[in-house]
Amino acid sequence: MSDSNDSDERRTKLRKAGFAVGIGSAAIVAALLYASNVKKPKKD
Repeated sequence: MSDSNDSDERRTKLRKAGFAVGIGSAAIVAALLYASNVKKPKKD
């Protein structure tokens, strides 16, 4: 029983970690896109 409980806990942690990484990378991409969009008009 404890073994399956352990793997469940690990799976939950991995899911949370993957979720955080996904959000983090999406935020970085959004920030880069926003930065490039803001810089273009300034050059004009």
